[in-house]
This record gives sequence, structure tokens and C-alpha cells, in this order.
Amino acid sequence: MAELGCQQIIEYFHRCYKALDGLWFMKVEEKIGFDDALDVDNEVWKVMPKIQARMIKSMLNLNSGSDALFMGLTTKLELEGFKFKAEKNENGFRITITDCPWHNLMIKSGREKLSGIVGTTICGTEYQVWVSEFDETMHFKLQSQKCKESKYCILDFERKPI
Repeated sequence: MAELGCQQIIEYFHRCYKALDGLWFMKVEEKIGFDDALDVDNEVWKVMPKIQARMIKSMLNLNSGSDALFMGLTTKLELEGFKFKAEKNENGFRITITDCPWHNLMIKSGREKLSGIVGTTICGTEYQVWVSEFDETMHFKLQSQKCKESKYCILDFERKPI
């Protein structure tokens, strides 16, 4: 058996993870249609971020709070191959995504027209779940999206007004 290096192993699982997500969606879509497949996918993305957040929380030994949310999310985005800038401000933080691997896959698979619908649904769910896992005093707002023809995805995480 051939020996694989750590980076090769990481790349293998990274590609399989992305492929599985897309293939799963397309097969469900074939069976029940796009709208229902998106509803099912959204239900999955109400759970998957909990798993991710809790794993990253444990691996990085993070507690709760906005600083932990910031660290957890930026780690997740790095692991998934996003290109982004993250900046803290007086009320929370902003993540500006310049390159989204999920949107890129939609383009590559010829499904760019559906990317905005999927992105709005899934990102809206996913990032709100991250907030609930780290700091429920924060509020998530999706300001703009690359998949909706914006130059960047802008994700704002701010403390809720008291």
C-alpha cells in the first residue's frame, strides 16, 4: 500500500466532503425536486454546524462568547478553503469573504443560477447555528453575497441591543 502524507490525506477528505454534499443534494433533487431538496438540505445545515462548532470548540479549547465565536468561525472558514478578511469592531465582528469554495463549485457544476437561492438559505441557517453554539447575545446578518452578484459576502456578527 502506498504511503500518503498528511496533506494528501487532508486533501482527500476535503474533496470527498465537498463532493458528497453536492452529490447528495443533486440526487435528492432528482427524486423530490429542487425546492424540497433545499428544504431537506436546510434541515441538515441546522445540525451540521452544531457538530462543526462543538468539534472546533473542543479542539481549540474555546469557551463561549464573541471572541470564541470569532476564533471558531475563522478556523472553520480557513479549513474549508474560504478566502476572507475578519475584523473585530466595537459591537462584534465582520467577515468579508472574497472567495467562496461552495459558490465556486456551483459555478463549476453549471448551477450558478441556483447558487444565490442555496446560499441565502444555507448560509442564513448555518451561521445562525454557529451563533447559537457560542454566544446567543450575538445576532447574525448576511449583508451581501457573492452568489447574488455582490463582489463579497459580508457577514456581520453584532451584539443584540439590550
